[in-house]
Amino acid sequence: MIFDLANIIGLIGSGLMVAAYAYSNVAKALNFTLFNLLNLVGALLLISSLTVHFNIASMAMEIIWAVIALIGLAKALWKGKAS
Repeated sequence: MIFDLANIIGLIGSGLMVAAYAYSNVAKALNFTLFNLLNLVGALLLISSLTVHFNIASMAMEIIWAVIALIGLAKALWKGKAS
């Protein structure tokens, strides 16, 4: 494996998504804005990495992951404004 910029960006994205997953399992009260933001940024970093080292299955999963995180983020932000 070559440690080029694309791989470093992808590793950071993976780290953010793992951090979000760990956070969701240890938090007493989940902050949905933080959780979805970590997932969205992680997915976008992985998507940018996959534009260099393309894999169709991974790209499809990350696009779907980003869309779900974006919807969750919008819902969390909307709920926060309504309160």
